[in-house]
Amino acid sequence: MTQPSRPAPVHAPMDQFPIANGELIVGGISLTRLAARVGQTPFYAYDRGLLDSRMAELRAALPPSIRIHYAIKANPMPALVSHMARLVDGLDVASAGEMRVALDAGCPPGAISFAGPGKRQTELRQAVAAGVLINLESFREARELAAISESTGWPARVAVRVNPDFELKSSGMKMGGGPKQFGVDAEQVPELLKEIGRMGLAFEGFHIFAGSQNLKSEAIIEAQQKTFDLALRLADHAPTPVLSVNLGGGFGIPYFPGETRLDLAPIGANLAEIASTASQRLPGAELVLELGRYLVGEAGIYVCRVIDRKVSRGQIFLITDGGMHHHLAASGNFGQVIRKNYPVAVGNRMDSSATETVSGVGPLCTPLDILAERTHLPQAAPGDWIVVFQSGAYGPTASPTNFLGHPPACEVLT
Repeated sequence: MTQPSRPAPVHAPMDQFPIANGELIVGGISLTRLAARVGQTPFYAYDRGLLDSRMAELRAALPPSIRIHYAIKANPMPALVSHMARLVDGLDVASAGEMRVALDAGCPPGAISFAGPGKRQTELRQAVAAGVLINLESFREARELAAISESTGWPARVAVRVNPDFELKSSGMKMGGGPKQFGVDAEQVPELLKEIGRMGLAFEGFHIFAGSQNLKSEAIIEAQQKTFDLALRLADHAPTPVLSVNLGGGFGIPYFPGETRLDLAPIGANLAEIASTASQRLPGAELVLELGRYLVGEAGIYVCRVIDRKVSRGQIFLITDGGMHHHLAASGNFGQVIRKNYPVAVGNRMDSSATETVSGVGPLCTPLDILAERTHLPQAAPGDWIVVFQSGAYGPTASPTNFLGHPPACEVLT
């Protein structure tokens, strides 16, 4: 008996941007006019209205006591970071360079935390001088910070980044569990806490990040509960009362066919229970969520221009002036095991119902330079705009921008 064929999975609707007269509207501006305003392609555009609405949605779903931090590694564009600094409760950085961006954005040093497994001595000194919270990732960092504090008289604010004995199930990138370069293994943390007490460092709490890019609320709930339970156990060894517990992040956005948006409601309900327990077990401690791509990823698009249309042995190629050197993730070369297309569109032909099977590629001399492989798009010609959605996170700064010497992409906040 012949089994009925199943329809191919499709992308989640990219309905966050309105459409008018067949064109995508970004920040209230039609794509053609925005491209003229920018003055070049390729470019990234980030919609500040979508940043605002994502934060409002998150605030409504989570308990008011939960502090939301933006991890600026997701998108360190200075204008965007300055905008986000006004919306969130703190910024998380992963280098002294990011710390400067956070400080320039007007974020108070007390609301900045600094993580990273290989902090150089100069970076540690900069962080102590700035007064930011430093997430310790090794015994070496603790010793160096103690020496810096002793020689300068400046107190070093520290939390311990813990490598937990569990991982975030179904996460796109596992940041904890098993052997990891991140943080201090949970079983070694009590010893480190004793060292912190002996050294006189200003201990504040724990940073426990199990994984990222997860679309399953039940997996995030399980990881958050395990994270909080671990923090409670470790708090018994702390030299001073715990002031902060960073529960990590892990909230994902849908990139690929078959994926759906994360359901925040059960996560919010679980965090309300955790917050209630924390008020009794860790009085005075703040609970922090550290989110990056979830806050900015869906608010951004990447736009490039078709410069040629070629047919090779029956396959249509749209050759654009953008590619993997600007958007490594969309090319499939930023962690994908099996290459899958990001959602793409012809941004000035959004009302066209007729489609054809095409591959959108860049100008680089490598077969890896693919933005969309054998996907269905309206018929496009030179001069049309190819738009890659879900591009607000891990764009230019996560891409080999100097590869083959092509011009960089521009970034705008609309």
